[in-house]
Amino acid sequence: MTQVLRKEKKFLLARREFYAMKGQLDRVLHGDPHNGASGYRVRSLYFDSIYDRDFNEKAEGVELRRKLRLRIYSPDSPTALLEMKQKQGELQRKRSLLLPRRDAEALAGGDLRCLLRCTGEQRQFALECYGLMTRLCYRPKAVVEYRRTAYIARENHIRITFDRDITATESCCSLFSPRLLMAPVLDPSAVVLEVKYNGFLLSYIQRLLNAADRPEVSVSKYCRARQSLL
Repeated sequence: MTQVLRKEKKFLLARREFYAMKGQLDRVLHGDPHNGASGYRVRSLYFDSIYDRDFNEKAEGVELRRKLRLRIYSPDSPTALLEMKQKQGELQRKRSLLLPRRDAEALAGGDLRCLLRCTGEQRQFALECYGLMTRLCYRPKAVVEYRRTAYIARENHIRITFDRDITATESCCSLFSPRLLMAPVLDPSAVVLEVKYNGFLLSYIQRLLNAADRPEVSVSKYCRARQSLL
C-alpha cells in the first residue's frame, strides 16, 4: 500500500493555453517518462454507494469526502491500482493498493473477496475498502478515460498534469475492455490542469500559473462524467 498526502490546485485551460504552457514546462521540468509524443492514457472505473453518496457529497461541497476507483494505463495491463482519494481540508490523501488483473476484474464484477486475502502492509487498507464497499453497497458506476501529459519537479514532490480528451461511459464497466463506447465529458478543446505539491509551490511554477490568468476550479472527472451522461 502506498500513500500520498498533498495539496492540489485545478484549472481549466483552452487547448492553445495547454500547448503554450507545455512549451515552457518542457524547458524547466522533467517530463514523466511515460509521456511519449502525445501523453499516455489513463482509465479509471469509479465505484459509488447505491445512493451515489460520493457523487452527492462532491456536488454539495462536503468538506470531508472520498472517491474510490480502479485505475489502469492500458487494457492489456496485468495489474490495476485500487485507489481511495480523501479530501481533508486543503489536503488530498491518496492511498493505493496494487492488485493483479484477476482480482481487479472480480472487484469490477462485485466480488470483493480478494480484498480479504491481502496480507502484510496491504491488509489494513484492503480491509478498510472491503468494509466501506460492503457497508454502503458500493457498485461500479462509470468508466472515465483521458490522455495525460505530466511533469515532475523533485522539490516538494511537485507534479503537474494536463488531462484532455476526457470521455466516459456508464453503459459498460468492463475496465479492461479494449473497446468501450465512450462519450465526451468536457468540450474537446478543454484541458484540465492539476498542480499537486507538498508544502508550497516554487516561485517559477507559481509565476507560470499566474501568467495563465485562470481561476482555480473544483473539477471532478467522475462527477463531470456522471452529470454529462445523465
